[in-house]
Amino acid sequence: MNILITGAGRGLGYELAAEALKRGHGVIAGVRRSDQEQTALSQLAATYGEKLTVAQLDVTDEEGIAALAANLQGQGRTLGAIINNAAVLTARDTQIEELDFQDMLTTMDINLYGPMRVVKHFLPLLIEPELSIINISSEAGSITNAYSGDYPYSISKTALNMFSQQLHVYLKERGVQVLGVHPGWMHTDMGGAEAPTNPTQSAEGIMDLIEKRTTPEGQFMFVDYTGKDMKI
Repeated sequence: MNILITGAGRGLGYELAAEALKRGHGVIAGVRRSDQEQTALSQLAATYGEKLTVAQLDVTDEEGIAALAANLQGQGRTLGAIINNAAVLTARDTQIEELDFQDMLTTMDINLYGPMRVVKHFLPLLIEPELSIINISSEAGSITNAYSGDYPYSISKTALNMFSQQLHVYLKERGVQVLGVHPGWMHTDMGGAEAPTNPTQSAEGIMDLIEKRTTPEGQFMFVDYTGKDMKI
């Protein structure tokens, strides 16, 4: 299948691209800063050639998203999966009394509205036999396990879980698997050096979900990278 991945230039996005290519899939790797992040993908390009397409994709730029989708559609490109991975973590450990609402606006724009924009414009390309939309969420978005702090990130991921559930209801008749996936606390720029999960391991689990080697069976479309139900 062909897989669109946002935020593919580093961290989990890069590992997802590498794992998908390793398994024989085609990848459209969306990057925001093409000069920096294309360098990180250059080794994959050298190995996998035309299987990898690197495309400038800023999830806050709806006009750019629409143009990319139209361009790919005009080339006859189709998709089997969309992975909404691009995200930011702002105002870490900032309590409500000190919260800068620009951090809230920026985070919602990227972490929630970004996936919504991508799905809006790329859904017409999602027509291959096995179909999935994977929204990279977080345990931080669980209302059941809510904690104080990380307000922008946590609230954006809670809202993203709602969007995933709505998409599940909307697209289940078309056979589209929609999941909000907690990828684990990963050793990435966002997760930090103390994080226990290797992003390669998380990418492998997410690809198993896309390939339906693992099939979640819970009521809500919120799982971890192994397919285990998360508390909503």
